[in-house]
Amino acid sequence: MQKKLTITVDAEVYDGLHSVVGRRRISRFLNDLARPHVVGHDLSAGYAAMAADEAREADASAWSETLVNDVADEPKRDH
Repeated sequence: MQKKLTITVDAEVYDGLHSVVGRRRISRFLNDLARPHVVGHDLSAGYAAMAADEAREADASAWSETLVNDVADEPKRDH
């Protein structure tokens, strides 16, 4: 269930939200930003939601593969 909320922000914040997040995505952005601070923590549900987000998973996979490739090229050090 969704509730409508009217908030007031500085003009710079408003402009930044429009330019970075996009006009039709601000509500979801703010909702996702606030959620971990105000809703109980259910880690298993959170992990399931993250895993279901295919775009996020693809980004995470690409990021981790890049790290592995970066480390693979590093010379081995003896400690």
